[in-house]
Amino acid sequence: MERARSKRRVLAIASGGGHWIQLQRLRPAFAGCDVTYVSVYPDYAEDVAGEKFYVVSDVTRMSLVKLLRLAPQFVRIMLREKPDVVITTGSAPGLVGLAMAKVFTRARTVWIDSIANCERMSSSGKQARYVADEWLTQWPQLATPGGPEYWGAVI
Repeated sequence: MERARSKRRVLAIASGGGHWIQLQRLRPAFAGCDVTYVSVYPDYAEDVAGEKFYVVSDVTRMSLVKLLRLAPQFVRIMLREKPDVVITTGSAPGLVGLAMAKVFTRARTVWIDSIANCERMSSSGKQARYVADEWLTQWPQLATPGGPEYWGAVI
């Protein structure tokens, strides 16, 4: 019989640049949780020193062949970490992470579209509606009754 966990397990996913910066600004929200970070650049491990960190392949709409490497990477992470919540600040790796969480865990999933997308949802953000329990935008004018919802901005 599995022992009850004392802390909620959060898997936080972001690709590089602004996506990673926005995820880092969410760190106070993870206080008291067992957080594991996932990104596409090994150097980012320094930003979350002392926390678990995984590197996954970077994919874009233009390099979907790499998806064949990315999906199994996320399957291994999901099975090893068994998250309660999976959250991403966007891009294709985050979308794949949410999809793998839906298939391989019972985790709640949260998509926060990048604040850079002020006129419309990103391509991945549009697809995230199908795998995110909470589908969010950082711009109030993009919120609609059917989603995405606006809860505020990270920056």
